[in-house]
Amino acid sequence: MNLAEYAAQDATGLARLVERREVSPRELAECALKAIETVNPELGAVIEIYADRIADLDARSLPRGPFRGVPFLIKDVGPHLKGRKTEFCSRLCKGMVGEVDSNFATLLKATGVNILGRTNTPEFSMASSSENLLYGATSTPWKKGYSACGSTGGGAAAVAAGIVPMAHGSDIGGSIRGPAAWCGGIGLKPSRGRISSGPLYDEWGYGMAMNFVQTKTMRDTAAMLDCLAIPQPGDPFVIKPAPKRYTAYLRPSTNKLRIAWSATALMDAPVDPEIAAAVKKAAKTLARLGHRVKEAAPPIDLPALDRACMGVWFFAFDRRLDGYGEKTGRKVGPDTVERATLRFYEFARRVSHGAFLEALAYMNKARRAIGAFFGEHDIWLTPTTAQTGPKLGVYNMNIDLPPEEFITREDSAQQFMVAYNVTGQPAMSLPLAMHSNGLPIGLQLGARPGEDHLLIELGAALEREMPWRERRPPIHVAAG
Repeated sequence: MNLAEYAAQDATGLARLVERREVSPRELAECALKAIETVNPELGAVIEIYADRIADLDARSLPRGPFRGVPFLIKDVGPHLKGRKTEFCSRLCKGMVGEVDSNFATLLKATGVNILGRTNTPEFSMASSSENLLYGATSTPWKKGYSACGSTGGGAAAVAAGIVPMAHGSDIGGSIRGPAAWCGGIGLKPSRGRISSGPLYDEWGYGMAMNFVQTKTMRDTAAMLDCLAIPQPGDPFVIKPAPKRYTAYLRPSTNKLRIAWSATALMDAPVDPEIAAAVKKAAKTLARLGHRVKEAAPPIDLPALDRACMGVWFFAFDRRLDGYGEKTGRKVGPDTVERATLRFYEFARRVSHGAFLEALAYMNKARRAIGAFFGEHDIWLTPTTAQTGPKLGVYNMNIDLPPEEFITREDSAQQFMVAYNVTGQPAMSLPLAMHSNGLPIGLQLGARPGEDHLLIELGAALEREMPWRERRPPIHVAAG
C-alpha cells in the first residue's frame, strides 16, 4: 500500500481492508510512520512515535473491534495511557508518565485502533493555537506557518494531512471544534457525560470538558461514538442514550427539524464576511432539504460567560500545577511554564471558593436561558470560528497579558464555541466551505443535551449535499 492509497481511506475503510486481509495492521503502522516522516517536519503535529507499536507491533495484541489495526494518535493531555508520557506540552511536566489507563483509553483500545504516538497541543491545552516552548508549533496543512488552532491542533492537522484517518481530541472551550475548522475536518464535542471521564475524575473540567476524536468522515464519527458512548462503573450520572445506534443516523432521513442560524458576532469582533456567507448558504441548503429554517440566536452574554469560565477553569489550577511539579521535581516559574500560564497560575491563587460557587451559579443561569431557546429550536447553526486560521504567533501561552485580556483576545476567533461547554450540549464543526485565502471554513451545529444523534443525522445529510472529501490540503502525504 502506498501513501496515496493509505490516505485515500478513512478509518472505516482501512479497518475493512484489515478484516479482508488485504493489508495487515503492521503494514498500516508502517504507512503511518512513513506519513509522519513525509509531512511532519512541515506540520509539527506529532511529538512522539511509539516505536513498539510499529516495527515491533504484535497484531495479536489488537482487540477485534471495528477499527482493528487503524493507526491512531493521542493528544498530549490527560493522562490517558498507563506507562506513556503525558507532558501537557509543558516543560514543567517533561517526562511525566501516566499511572493508569483512563476509561476513555480502555474503550478506545477495545475498538482495535493502534495508538502509535502523541500529538502537539498548547501548554495545558489553554490557547487557541498549538504552539509551545517544549515542542514548537503546529501548522494547518492548508498553509505552512498558519495556525492549526488549539488545543487539538496536532491531532486535527495529522488527520487533514493524511498521517492518520482519526485522532484523539478533547474540548473544554472549543478544542475539538476549532482545530477541525482551521484544518478542514470534522470535530464533534459530545454531550456532557456521554463519554466517561473515569477513573481519576468524575467529570473533566467540572463538566465542561469532553474527550472524543477528530475525523474526516461522518461514518467514522458515528461509529466511534457508538464505541465510546458506553457508561462505565462509578460514572456520576448516565445520560439518555440515542434511540438507535449512531451509525443508523447516517442514512437519509425524513425527519424535519427546526433550525435556527446566525452569523452575527457575539462580541466586538467581526465575523469574516465569507464565513458569514457560508453560514447563509448552509442554511439555504438545509431549507431546501425540507427543514424549517429561520435566523435567530439564543441570549449569550459572552463577557459574563467568560468570567464564569475563568472562575471554574482556574479554580485550584495553581494546586494542579504544583502537583505536577511535585511529580517531576520542578517548581512553577518562568523557566518551567510559559508567560500566560504563569499569569493564570497567579490568578488561580486568588480564585476563592465563593467565586467558584458564584461561577457555577451563573453557568446554571446561562444554561436555563440558552435551554429555553433550544426548546423552540432543535439545532443552532453558526460559524465555528469567526475568522480563518491566522499566522502562527497570534495565539499561544507565551503571550504576556492579564488573564481577562488574554481570554477576550482569544474570543475574537472562538466566540461561538464556549457556550456549549457551559451548557453541556453537543456541538460539531463541519468543513462546509473554503475561503478565498485558501483556508478552510468550519460551520458549527449545536443540539439539545443528549441529542448527539441529531448532529450525526444532519452532518451526514450535509456531507452528501455539500461534500468535502475530495479536498486535499497542499501539505498532504499524497501530494507529489
